[in-house]
Amino acid sequence: MSALGGKGENLRRLTGAGLRVPAWSAVGLDVLRDFRDRSGLGQELAGLLAGLDPDNAWEVSARIAKAFSVTPLDGPALSAIWRAYDEIGQGPVAVRSSGADEDLPNFSFAGQYSSFLGVEGFDAVAEKVRECWASAYSARSLVYRWLHDLPTDRIDLAVVLQELVPAEVSGVMFTADPVSGDRSRAIISCVYGLGETLVSGQVDADTLTLDRPSRVVGDAVIGEKAERLDAGPGGTALSPVSSFARERFALTNEQVGELGDLAEEIEDLFGAPQDVEWALRDGVFHVLQSRPITTLREAEGEVRVWDNSNIIESFGEVTAPLTFSFARHVYQRVYRDYVRLLGVPRRDLAKMDGVFGEMLGYFDGRVYYNVLNWYKIIRLLPGYALNRKILAAAMGVRETSEELALAQHPIESPLRERLVRLRVALRFLRMFFTVRRSVASFTDHFHQAYEEFDSVDYDTLPGHEVDRALRRLEERLLSRWGATAVLDNVIMLSYGVLHGLNAEWLPDAPEWFLWEAVKVGDDVESTAPARRLGELAGRLAERPELAEAVRESPADELWEWLRAAEGEDAEWLRAELDGFLAAYGYRSANELKLEEPDLHDDPSLLMSMLKDALLIAGVASAPQTEHDADAYLRERLNGPKLFVYDKVRGKVREALRERERVRFARTRAFGMARRMFKAMGRDLESAGALGARRDVFFLKLEEIRAAYAGTMNHRELRPLAELRKKQQAKQRLMPAPPPRFLTRGSVYWGVQTPDPAPAGEEGADVLRGTPCSPGVVTARARVVDSPRDVGGGVLVAYRTDPGWVGALSSAAALLIERGSPLTHVAIVARELGVPTVVQIPGLTERVEDGMTLTVDGGTGVVRIEKEDG
Repeated sequence: MSALGGKGENLRRLTGAGLRVPAWSAVGLDVLRDFRDRSGLGQELAGLLAGLDPDNAWEVSARIAKAFSVTPLDGPALSAIWRAYDEIGQGPVAVRSSGADEDLPNFSFAGQYSSFLGVEGFDAVAEKVRECWASAYSARSLVYRWLHDLPTDRIDLAVVLQELVPAEVSGVMFTADPVSGDRSRAIISCVYGLGETLVSGQVDADTLTLDRPSRVVGDAVIGEKAERLDAGPGGTALSPVSSFARERFALTNEQVGELGDLAEEIEDLFGAPQDVEWALRDGVFHVLQSRPITTLREAEGEVRVWDNSNIIESFGEVTAPLTFSFARHVYQRVYRDYVRLLGVPRRDLAKMDGVFGEMLGYFDGRVYYNVLNWYKIIRLLPGYALNRKILAAAMGVRETSEELALAQHPIESPLRERLVRLRVALRFLRMFFTVRRSVASFTDHFHQAYEEFDSVDYDTLPGHEVDRALRRLEERLLSRWGATAVLDNVIMLSYGVLHGLNAEWLPDAPEWFLWEAVKVGDDVESTAPARRLGELAGRLAERPELAEAVRESPADELWEWLRAAEGEDAEWLRAELDGFLAAYGYRSANELKLEEPDLHDDPSLLMSMLKDALLIAGVASAPQTEHDADAYLRERLNGPKLFVYDKVRGKVREALRERERVRFARTRAFGMARRMFKAMGRDLESAGALGARRDVFFLKLEEIRAAYAGTMNHRELRPLAELRKKQQAKQRLMPAPPPRFLTRGSVYWGVQTPDPAPAGEEGADVLRGTPCSPGVVTARARVVDSPRDVGGGVLVAYRTDPGWVGALSSAAALLIERGSPLTHVAIVARELGVPTVVQIPGLTERVEDGMTLTVDGGTGVVRIEKEDG
């Protein structure tokens, strides 16, 4: 660890290489460390930092700042500051924090610590040094550390004192494009005067791209540059910029070329792309500081496409490790068996094991489809091009580019793939026409197995026997589940044919018809719980006194009240609810998330559902004017056309109905697995392997089984669970990855970039700005003028400053009308993976709070979506 801190060490290397760096010196890391120990401040800080979390970070930071302000600087500290100030001539200086872990390859701490410009006189410098030390404990710095698992017990910070250059123009240069990863392009932003107005976002800067090999300027945006900051007596002052200067770029083409030369020198020195702050005075560039671009990775290796547009319905928000590992295991077993049933030979099946095991991805606790692996499976089936389109529609995901889709091959040899696909086509044809019989056979078998396994009290069994029971359940069900996977492909093919018939025979059909024509009806099994609860609410409404008590009681108190209530009506309702729980107690708010409490665990969920059903039951239904798809169809088709249309339509409806039956079985199976895992959690807690029974959800399926099998030390389980609980707490505070993105090479350490979206729809309201951080997000706009929690919406602002960093944790995306892609907020947004676009003309005039926006942070395109109705 350099005694100069990250910023100071980089300045040492720049100076040693002969680059033009303003005179500087440093108050080393040891000065703060020794001052804390001598003054007793260190012990006080340790007490304040105990139990730090994001909820109390602002309070802790304020108390620490107060502690620094009332603790006088002693002789040794003042002497160290005097020596550093005297070394550079005691004139106006910039006082900059230089953290020990700042500007590292993975952590920039951009904008987290304090810096001050135009400081003059020893007393003023000493006070600013103390403020820099205190800023090491700023709330945003503490939250940043907490999110990145960095220590808070011994935070070391040096302070750089640097001669203040009275700059004509100042700016920032990224020697590589931080969004695309293109190392042949530099990104340059600049303003008149000192550069603090740029990095803070206070002034709208000029921004351009520079092709480094040719030194040709590419895209350029002339910023407003309404004001400039200059050093003056007693500090710095803002002044207006003339209209002439505002309308021209602050640098000439020749000066931009010089910056290109400077980029080569600095990148060669550090061996990696850099974020460089510079100042121009009397036609000469001065390097103020340089640090690595923390979000840049090599864009090499296998391409993967990740999308959660559909699967988020089953695994919303942060999902426990056990749920993900169990779901991944189920997908792997089911789809391997499905492909086997399709007739893929054993040797080819073995080579596809990686495909089956990697159909799902796990990013910061969120579950994603690995889209290209799905493509490899449907490539085996007839009609790959059509199936891709229908798969995209069915899963609610955007279709991948034609080039990438055509590159997906489940079998390496083209000739062998053609032969296997021919064999699969014949098997699929048979399965297509017998799918209803296959599903009926499966569901009969499922209900028998379910009744058998549901009758067991797993809480009375040792954990290893519960694990064996789960394995037996898997063998009974998963070995047969693969046959039902054909349903999705039957729907794709039959719906694709129906879509073609609509285009050919009913080109003017209204949108309602396209969906009404394949309406399944409300008699499917998955609607049974809702129907039963509705019927119960209807009968409860006939008992006015009890119904009123249910309406008025809070849901979280109603269950206990009802347990103790007396009278025939209360006894009747208890019996009805007990019957509902016996039949559907495995249901939960997020039914496939094993960690979610089911109705048995939390009856208040059932009470809330009953209150809602009772509210509906008590209101007379308004007359409904339903569209009649049959009448519409018979007015326009007859004879052979009507016969063919009805046959295809019937196949779609049949497949949709059967899929609902299978999905309902899946919900029950996950509910059964939840019971078993809870029983294993109880067993592991009683053995001391876990601190609490619910900690089982922070383990992975393979770890639980390894512990029971003796292939993993059970003493590892508790630390793993504790670690993952802490990780999940952080994941809930971090912005979610975008709904769709690409990775190249090693997934977690590789490049994450937006999957290029198709051109905006005709007539769409489109805004364009400068892309800053990749990712594609659709969410509600939250137009704000100060940093605040935006609850997962798109944070829309005219301008920002480093104080907005804390608001990024709750933002789905960030849009700024002014500013630069090289401001501190933009840099941190990239680190956190928040899609960001800046310099969007008319943003705050055209976007209103609550509008639905689609933000593409990789292309700079923002689309205002049309609202239904």
